[in-house]
Amino acid sequence: MRKIIVAGIGPGSTDDMTAAVKEAIQTADVIVGYKFYFLFIRQLLSPSTECIDTGMKRERERAEHAFNLAEAGRDVVVISSGDAGIYGMASLIYEMREERQSDVSITVLPGISAFQKAASLLGAPISHDFCVISLSDLMTPWALIERRITAAATADFVTAIYNPRSNERYWQLSRLKEIFLKEGRSKETPVGYVRQAGREGQTVKVTTLGELNPEDIDMLTIVIIGNSQTIEVPPCPPVEGYAMRHDFPHPVAMITPRGYYTQPTPPTEGLGGHIMTQSFRTILSELKHPDIPLDKKWLLLHAIHTTADFDMENILYTDDGAATKIYESIKSGRLKTIVTDVTMVTSGIRKAALARLGLEVKCYLQAPLQAPLPPGGGLNSAASQAQPTPPTGGQEGYTRTQLGIRLAVEEHPDALFVFGNAPTALMELCDLIRHGKAHPQGIIAAPVGFVHVKESKHMVKSFTHIPKIIIEGRKGGSNIAATLCNAIMTLDDAEQLKPGRDL
Repeated sequence: MRKIIVAGIGPGSTDDMTAAVKEAIQTADVIVGYKFYFLFIRQLLSPSTECIDTGMKRERERAEHAFNLAEAGRDVVVISSGDAGIYGMASLIYEMREERQSDVSITVLPGISAFQKAASLLGAPISHDFCVISLSDLMTPWALIERRITAAATADFVTAIYNPRSNERYWQLSRLKEIFLKEGRSKETPVGYVRQAGREGQTVKVTTLGELNPEDIDMLTIVIIGNSQTIEVPPCPPVEGYAMRHDFPHPVAMITPRGYYTQPTPPTEGLGGHIMTQSFRTILSELKHPDIPLDKKWLLLHAIHTTADFDMENILYTDDGAATKIYESIKSGRLKTIVTDVTMVTSGIRKAALARLGLEVKCYLQAPLQAPLPPGGGLNSAASQAQPTPPTGGQEGYTRTQLGIRLAVEEHPDALFVFGNAPTALMELCDLIRHGKAHPQGIIAAPVGFVHVKESKHMVKSFTHIPKIIIEGRKGGSNIAATLCNAIMTLDDAEQLKPGRDL
C-alpha cells in the first residue's frame, strides 16, 4: 500500500514514545525528518532504513520527499517532535495530498507534546481548561496572535506558550505578559517554564507572572501560565529512574485544582447561602482586576452579585479602607444607627445582621410629613435649588427625602448614611456636613437616575475625612445600596468568601 505515517516522537526520550511510533520507526523503509530529530530515534533505526534529513524551515521539501517516495511504493514515516498534529507535520502532509491529488494513504500517530511533558515536570498545571499558543509570527500575523492572547487571558485559561522567544523574536513574550496583567491575571499567578523538556540538559523552574523575566526564556523553552485557581505546592521527591524531575530552584510545583477537593458546604450554611457562595466564586473568577484590597473586593462581589453587572468594576469607588473603617466603627460601638433615604433600602438590609451587631436602621421619608422643618440650612441651599418644584405633601421647595435627611441629622448626626434613590437627599447631607451639622461615620452613595445624580456623587466625594463608598455615574439603586450595607456588616467573612451569613 502507498502510505505515509506521520509520527509524533515525543519530546526527546524514547521512554516518552508510544509503542505504535516505535514500531513504525523500526519497520519503515524510509524516514523523513528534521535532522536534529534523528538524534532521538537512532537506537530504533534498522541498518537498512534510509534516512532523509533536512534543515529547519524546510518542511515543504520534507513533505515532497515523503510523497515522491510513497508514490514510488516505499513505506515512509515522517517524524515530528512532540505530537505531529500540534505545530507538526501532519497538517502539511494532508494539505499536500490534496494539492497533488495523490492517492497515498495517511496515518497520524500521536505523540506526547512538549507542553504535556513540561506540565508533568511542573506538577499538574493543566488539569483544568487550557489552551496552547505559539508566539511565532512566521505564518500567523501578530495581530491575530495578540487577539488569541487576550482571549486566553480574559477567559482565565491555563496557557501553554510555544516558541516564546528567539534572537529575532525577543519582545513578544514581554507583550504577552503585559496583556495578561492588563486583563486581570494576578501578579502572583504561578508560572512554570521548562527548557529541553525530556532531553539532556532539562531545567525546570517555577516563578510568578509578576516576576517572570523573558530574558530567562529561549526557543527551547515551554512556558505554562496558571489560571486564577492555580497554586504552588511542595513537589514530590524525585523518583529513581526519573532523575530529571527534581530540578527545581524553589521547592514548589504547580497545581490547577480540578475541583474534587472543593470545601464542602458547612452544615450551618443553608441552600441560599451555598448558592450565594458559588455565585461569588464565579464572579471572582471572572473579575478583570482581582488584585484590589480585600474590603473593596468584598463590596464589589456583592454589587455584581446583586446586579449581574460587571461594569461595577469600573464604577465602584471607595476611599482607601472605607469598608474596614465603617466596620470597625460598628464593632467598637461608635456606630449604632444606619439612616437610609428610602424604605426600599431599609427593606434590603439584613435584619439578622442588624440584630447581631446591635444596629438600628431608620428611614425618615414619612416623618417630615408630620414634622416641622428642622432648623439649619434653608431654601437657598444647593440641594433645595436642585429641585424647585415642591413635592405633594412636602414643605415648600424641598423633596420629601431632603426633609427626611434633615430630620435624621437632627437625631443621628453621626450615623452611617445610605442613599439608593434620591440625589437631592445626598446633596442635602452634603450641605449639612459643610455647615457642621452632620458628622457621618460613613456614607454609601448610590442614588440612581438622570437628574443631579452625577453631581450629588461629585459633591460627596469632596469630603475626604469621611469614609465613602460610591457608585459613580448614573447607576445605583436601593438594591445596590442595601447590598453594600450587608457587605460591610459581614466583612469578617470576606477572607473565607462566605457571604451567606444572616440570610
